[in-house]
Amino acid sequence: MSELSPRRRLLVLAICCMSLLLVSLDNTVLNVALPSLQRDLDASTSGLQWTIDAYTLVLASLLMLAGSTADRIGRRRVFTAGLVVFTLGSLLCSLAPNLEALVAFRTVQAVGGSMLNPVAMSIITNTFTDPRERARAIGAWGAVVGLSMAAGPLVGGLLVDSVGWRSIFWINLPVGLAALVLTLRFVPESRAPKARRADPVGQLLVIALFGSLTYAIIEAPHASLSTTVPFGAVALASLVALLRYESRRHEPLIDLRFFRSAPFSGATVIAVSAFASLGGFLFLSTLYLQNVRGLSALEAGLWMLPMALPTFLCAPLSGRLVGNRGPRLPLLIAGGAMTAAGLLFALFEAETSNATLVVGYVLFGVGFGFVNAPITNTAVSGMPRAQAGVASAVASTSRQLGQALGVAVIGAVLAAGVDSSSYAESFTEASRPGWWILTACGLAVLVVGAATSGRWARATARRTAERLESAEIREVAGADA
Repeated sequence: MSELSPRRRLLVLAICCMSLLLVSLDNTVLNVALPSLQRDLDASTSGLQWTIDAYTLVLASLLMLAGSTADRIGRRRVFTAGLVVFTLGSLLCSLAPNLEALVAFRTVQAVGGSMLNPVAMSIITNTFTDPRERARAIGAWGAVVGLSMAAGPLVGGLLVDSVGWRSIFWINLPVGLAALVLTLRFVPESRAPKARRADPVGQLLVIALFGSLTYAIIEAPHASLSTTVPFGAVALASLVALLRYESRRHEPLIDLRFFRSAPFSGATVIAVSAFASLGGFLFLSTLYLQNVRGLSALEAGLWMLPMALPTFLCAPLSGRLVGNRGPRLPLLIAGGAMTAAGLLFALFEAETSNATLVVGYVLFGVGFGFVNAPITNTAVSGMPRAQAGVASAVASTSRQLGQALGVAVIGAVLAAGVDSSSYAESFTEASRPGWWILTACGLAVLVVGAATSGRWARATARRTAERLESAEIREVAGADA
């Protein structure tokens, strides 16, 4: 891809951020609508979990395929296809007659969403070649997540209260169509110098692993061991088979060589932990504010602003810190703030007081605002530009898998402890183990971030990048010969 002018690069960044806004806004808006969905569609707690996890699971399962396919056949081509499918899926969701149909249409959305975020990040990586410019661009990209968290609860609450939950999917239609037109007009096509072959076996193993693991977790409180244990066994067998198969394949779906880089491996663990915390935090907060405090969707959205605004404000600051000083400081701030937020709820029952509830939300928002930029920058910076799509897809997969597991685990803990006959009275006590789990996720961000951002870790990243570059040069030379 030829070098673009500064103005054109900023325009490409804005278009890519529109796609992220679509995917991120959809999740935050849906969380606010969960109690309304629960009433209108007569959904159980596990049903609510599936409305979220059906999307994040399919998204996580297909992100790496979308990233490698975009590197192979063209990033703009895959990106535009994703916009079309996502917008169509949003329309279908707004027309869903029951919970089962809504879950099915959410998977259609996810197929489109899988072609957006990793491909957009690959486009950004190949557009902003200067490391500092790239870090700032990624900071702006992360700020969009904060924007979606700030706007999502308010927009969603207003729409749910005034029109109904179906309207939350309508907002994707004009944004998706606008992004499609701008992409066709301004985003240049790009692809990897050497096309990677498809890996259908690896893809099926990823789907089996993610799907069976999440099903076992979500259904554990309601189903017998004879039902959940086989799914757990399938997940374990799929993981073992995936590691063995991918390590022997010449062009794997998941290039295990990436994980020889300590920063890349650390970014993967941090992404899973941080987004598991986000998924669980939003799930608990939404149900608490509306089902326990009795607030309307709009009022609940206003209460979540102390979490959303710090995320929006801290994300670009994190991007600048990563560009100027590296990822260590933002990761330490993120891990410390998220751990403190979890402890405030787990030890001091922050939700029982307005003041402590706001403090807990602010701490979590600060932590999540700082965590996105170092994850993404670390994932793509040490990799060859030709494999930017695959590397960013692994990071995006880690995020979505983390969010799916967070909702699954926290929802299962909540479902096991809540007494349906006295929901409001039992919710606070039933949610306590969930807050401890979220505290552990924050602590994982802190510890892993500190451990994988030092000099020795950067040395492993350099060695990994050199080996990947050398291997890529040999492969291209062999193909030319």
